Amino acid sequence: MKKYKIASVLMIIHGALMEIGGCFCLIPVFILGADRFDINEYFSFIVPYFQNSMNLMLIMGMLYGIVRVIGAIGLWKNRMWGLALSIINCVVAMVLMMFMLPAGIMDGILACSALILILTQYFGDKKIIE
Repeated sequence: MKKYKIASVLMIIHGALMEIGGCFCLIPVFILGADRFDINEYFSFIVPYFQNSMNLMLIMGMLYGIVRVIGAIGLWKNRMWGLALSIINCVVAMVLMMFMLPAGIMDGILACSALILILTQYFGDKKIIE
């Protein structure tokens, strides 16, 4: 049970601070005008489409962060749907981290750590073949 709690804290940090918090930090940039700031100077992605579609990336990041936090809360409350949603979130983050370099490195560290904790708690000492 303790590993689920640690994994849910990691996922809340990942979702709330990195995904949702990152989106809120860029709102003033868009309010004041993106022409004053060159966002591409501070954020770079390996895929050019992501680089050229920063507004869409912010919306996607906000939605992804909200779903991650919801899954983490479900996992914290020991709900099976929270477990399933958290595993899906971690696996999706592992896939997407390759396209979001260099920011994906931190995504990978948090998502992979949470997934390992979730799986080791769920399966415990069970063997493949008894």
